[in-house]
Amino acid sequence: MRRPRRRTLGSDIAGVVAETGRGVSRFHVGDEVYGDNLALMGGFAEFAVAPEGALAHKPAELSFAEASTIPQAGAIALQGTHSAFPGARVLINGAGGGSGAFAIQVATRMGAHVTGVDNAAKQEFMRAMGAEEVVDYRRDDFTRSREPYDLILDLVAHRSVFAYRRALAPGGRYRCAGGSVRSLLRVATIGWSIGRLTRRSMGVLVVKQGPAHFGPLALRCVSGEVRIHIERTFGLDDVPAALAHLGGGHALGKVVVVP
Repeated sequence: MRRPRRRTLGSDIAGVVAETGRGVSRFHVGDEVYGDNLALMGGFAEFAVAPEGALAHKPAELSFAEASTIPQAGAIALQGTHSAFPGARVLINGAGGGSGAFAIQVATRMGAHVTGVDNAAKQEFMRAMGAEEVVDYRRDDFTRSREPYDLILDLVAHRSVFAYRRALAPGGRYRCAGGSVRSLLRVATIGWSIGRLTRRSMGVLVVKQGPAHFGPLALRCVSGEVRIHIERTFGLDDVPAALAHLGGGHALGKVVVVP
């Protein structure tokens, strides 16, 4: 009854602290901060309210736009590829987007052989991020006629759990971090059972949030080890166009809304 009828979207934020609440000690007015405000949202606005624990001090070497690309996508990339190892065959489905571009770079620097899957327009971009092989999902089903993978990070899950199991090597790991609700539920239930029966690990990636989980990627970006690619920026009045561009599968890396 007391909640607003409308909710402003936007999770990843970066900006300057305008005011602090009672009991806040880590930040002061004027501090430059960034974080994933998933609990309260409100990023598509000139001002947003965020809990202290969701934010971190922005590295001076990064612009606000660059910093805003990291919190959610960086946490997904780091946690989704943490089991990669030198020589591992890693496949990232949806690799041409923000999380995928980070994940390619992280897994490649761990010594893995990375295959990126996305539409035809993103093939060269995925190679530029470090993918050794690229697949156009509209022309080729990566779950068939290929060597099995040790790790699959699926950012756009929509295939059957049996197809994913087929694409995994014995002892392999499949984690999905995006896709339809139906696909996620099937992975969490049927996929988990099938995986255990066939010596494979299948499940939904439960992403841990907060600065401790995205800060390490920011440090890699500052050092130049990982690149941030912002394809386009949009103003607040153009948020619908930004979401349409992203939802249509056109974005190469990240899209940022700049107030």
